[in-house]
Amino acid sequence: MANRFVLNETSYHGSGAIAAIPDEAKGRGLNKAFVCSDPDLIKFGVTDKVLTLLKDAGMEYEVYSDIKPNPTIENVQNGVNAIKASGADYLIAIGGGSSMDTAKAIGIIITNPEFADVRSLEGVAPTKNKCVPIIAVPTTAGTAAEVTINYVITDVENNRKMVCVDVHDIHVIAVVDPDMMNTMPKGLTAATGMDALTHAIEGYITKGAWELSDMFEIKAIEMIAEYLPIAVEEPTNAKAREAMALGQYVAGMAFSNVGLGAVHGMAHPMGAIFDIPHGVANALLISQVIRYNATDKPTKQCAFPQYRFPNAKAMYAGKYGNHEISTHTVAHKPSHLDPGEVGSDSKGNKLEGASTEDEIADIQNCPIQVREWFGLEDDEVIGLAWPNGNGHSRSDYAQLEEAMI
Repeated sequence: MANRFVLNETSYHGSGAIAAIPDEAKGRGLNKAFVCSDPDLIKFGVTDKVLTLLKDAGMEYEVYSDIKPNPTIENVQNGVNAIKASGADYLIAIGGGSSMDTAKAIGIIITNPEFADVRSLEGVAPTKNKCVPIIAVPTTAGTAAEVTINYVITDVENNRKMVCVDVHDIHVIAVVDPDMMNTMPKGLTAATGMDALTHAIEGYITKGAWELSDMFEIKAIEMIAEYLPIAVEEPTNAKAREAMALGQYVAGMAFSNVGLGAVHGMAHPMGAIFDIPHGVANALLISQVIRYNATDKPTKQCAFPQYRFPNAKAMYAGKYGNHEISTHTVAHKPSHLDPGEVGSDSKGNKLEGASTEDEIADIQNCPIQVREWFGLEDDEVIGLAWPNGNGHSRSDYAQLEEAMI
């Protein structure tokens, strides 16, 4: 079976990256931009950073801001009508997942008008044409929507979120500039950061994962675990902001192509029903999924397949041989070995077995806490996410949801 990997044609990273936008647009023969950005970013002058560049380059644009935090079918359809009236030939999405998801849906419908009802885009829609060219400029470090083939639109009438997956919607250019994220408040930094961490961990263990995706997710876990607490506590820390901007993008490169797990499977309907931020939903669910999926024998064969059975739990616990997965956990012994039993990893490093109880206790003692970041009552509901190593039934999700509530 062949493994597919879909990424942006071009991406820019680092402070001041947005300066490349006018030349990229001109170089591609694009003339007028349809700028999708939410009202708050316009109000606080974040969107103007890009608009000023377009003005100075003598380029035309029109701004569309009818975008809700959880964008709706109506937002998309209004945007389709607006871009048609504007005469724009490309989109610039400035914002978090809401702006970029809205732009994706608009761009797809323009080139595939048979999906104008929006609902028919749910799942893997059989679109035939690439969407209108989109330049994505994220202002949060979490969704990675600038590099994914996924987008989420809310069906208000039926009180549900629609997850849409389409290789034709990938943004042509991603401009990941940490300077566009400096105004994120503490709560938003934490929420979007937990979304990014969940992406990386679920993407690493999902059944679709393979060597190329594992490489990205491991690095993303390391970066986010180290720099998210700093970015939350020190919003002006340039190094932390840049690391989070890159870390969440790296996570998106992989999970977009291999899928996610139980946390996201429940976080989307939670957002639709309770209208809570997606990252907060992930944070509330994460510890329950840890407990549910904490098994010595997950169904996915992970790295080091020469062992008697998969080692997913040991790998997520923290360190595996000489490879440190997370700076927020202590060293763990692999659970594929019995307590006291001696073995070796693929590089010949000596390993000694540890108990399941010790490993789970250490995972759940992860110091990141939901009370301080989100102002909620739970003391310790954020830990490292335990990913979706198993196939889940409807009753499984009901059990998890009951525990979470």
